[in-house]
Amino acid sequence: MADTPSWSWTTPDVLAEVRGGVGFLTLNRPRALNALSLAMVRSLYEILVAWQGDPSVQAVAIRGSNKEGPFGAFCAGGDIRFFHDEAARGNPGIEDFFTEEYTLNHLVHTYGKPYIAFMDGIVMGGGMGITQGATDRILTERTRMAMPETLIGLFPDVGGGYFLSRCPGHAGEWLALTGEHVKGGDGLAIGWGDHFLSSARQADVWQALGEQDFVDGQAVRDWLRLQVESAPPESDGFAQARRLADGYFRGEGVSDILHALEAAADDAWALGTAQALRKRSPLMLHVVLDQVRRARHLSLADDLRMERTLVRHCFFPAHLGRTATSSEVVEGVRALVVDKDNAPRWNPPAVEEVTPEMVAGFFVAPWPRDMHPMAHLR
Repeated sequence: MADTPSWSWTTPDVLAEVRGGVGFLTLNRPRALNALSLAMVRSLYEILVAWQGDPSVQAVAIRGSNKEGPFGAFCAGGDIRFFHDEAARGNPGIEDFFTEEYTLNHLVHTYGKPYIAFMDGIVMGGGMGITQGATDRILTERTRMAMPETLIGLFPDVGGGYFLSRCPGHAGEWLALTGEHVKGGDGLAIGWGDHFLSSARQADVWQALGEQDFVDGQAVRDWLRLQVESAPPESDGFAQARRLADGYFRGEGVSDILHALEAAADDAWALGTAQALRKRSPLMLHVVLDQVRRARHLSLADDLRMERTLVRHCFFPAHLGRTATSSEVVEGVRALVVDKDNAPRWNPPAVEEVTPEMVAGFFVAPWPRDMHPMAHLR
């Protein structure tokens, strides 16, 4: 039994310690909802690699923090203000962030030791990237998961194509295009979580996890299963939305999906969903639908390679004859975060004006295969 850390690592935004053979990570940037910076990505990667090769570390647990202390908020994603500012400056260093973040995502999925994610509060974008590969994903009644990237002219990256495409039915297309929030135990129904644990018990289980004497990683997982609670049933509203989404989001293309939604004059859910889609980047809606459907046939490594190609073209859309400052993502972040006018000037302005040629260019890697930034992933 260990009452004090046997190993510790402290950086301003990532706290780490080892207790009782378990490595504990706390995202500690609460004023930014623990949005991932490049420094945080590098710290997480370095710590995880060190623990992966340390036989005294049987498992890893990760949580977020809010302004009052641990838990309550996991991670709202990547630092989109940083993305906007660096892209607007034409700084190619922004690409380092995505190369290293996707490498971190791959490490989580292939870690080889139990990786326990306490997903309390907001878990979006980059937060999903460091939890969806976990062996044990713990949801609470406060969990709010989403991949809302189309709202800022981006696509659901960090392995989003991989885990969205593996949702049941056409839920992946629905959640990818709309960025709809998945609350609490509803995430269990679509495979975004494994266990449920009420928020009131998070701190006690976290503390007790480091006070055991585990012989191996399997013992950690066996102990954890005794602590979690019975999963709540899928909420009626979410179950109904999934059934409706299965019908509408099986459409061949974005225009087909949108027109079917708008034609359902007596279906409030369909009309509301159509209105939400009309606010997203029309170009990126087409790219995202293609991304999710391609990813159904890809391994995780190949999906991350595809996403790394996509993100290059999102920030540096030379194939469209545009610069970084005229990209959809820079415009989307400007409207949502910088100027906060919520009036992005998308180009093209409507889904009906997006051509197949515009979309196809996003999937063409600008590097030779062996020189791709994610070529090392297996």
